[in-house]
Amino acid sequence: MDIAGSVALVTGANGGIGQAFVRALLARGAAKVYVAARDPASLADLLKQSEGRLVPLKLDVTDPAQVAAAAATAPDVTLLVNNAGYAAFQGAIAAPDISAARREMDVNYFGPLALTRTFKPALAGGAIVNMLSMAALVSLPVTGTYSASKAAFLSVTRSIRAEMAAQGTIVVGVLAVQTETAIGARLPPPRMTPDEVVSDALDAVQAGTNDEVVAGSLTRGAYQAFIADPKGFQAKMSMRLPQPS
Repeated sequence: MDIAGSVALVTGANGGIGQAFVRALLARGAAKVYVAARDPASLADLLKQSEGRLVPLKLDVTDPAQVAAAAATAPDVTLLVNNAGYAAFQGAIAAPDISAARREMDVNYFGPLALTRTFKPALAGGAIVNMLSMAALVSLPVTGTYSASKAAFLSVTRSIRAEMAAQGTIVVGVLAVQTETAIGARLPPPRMTPDEVVSDALDAVQAGTNDEVVAGSLTRGAYQAFIADPKGFQAKMSMRLPQPS
């Protein structure tokens, strides 16, 4: 898919990876980018870089009414970037209750699924980018329920890819390890930059890659270690336990 001239919608556009997607899309010639966030006021600094091509959009991906309103406001979208995410860092058992786990599933799985279903007609011949995580493949106890939500997102990403192939929509799933973002800052260094992740993701879109992409050098190293010894890699990650608050 040619990004130049495309019309994109980026959820979680006020976050580190979201802002990097917006900057890169503008640099690659996107005609328009809908920048979506729960609080449009958080987009103020980003809109200063807009060159008139950014359109702010109030969107909580867990709110069906707002999802429907977004589709009505942005019927010309050809590239959907499901980037909004949430991580509680409470653990599956250490958490005081399962409310955070429900929130993670709502934001990281049900939200992008609902958004994709709603935008499906507009995306014929276009593309979807789903921001996944290496946590979709390997569970870290410190992010146990986040890992579960990303594993669910990976699974449905593959189903969406198969179901939407008939209308010519490519679906890129982006696997990444810790990055310099609000979520990534709670994991140990080293960390990748958002720009590194986004560059590999958009290169895959431009190349028409209808598959998962392992984004960034750190992710590629972790992925190779996982492929070489899945059980050993999981055992190593299982040492990252939630700490008492």
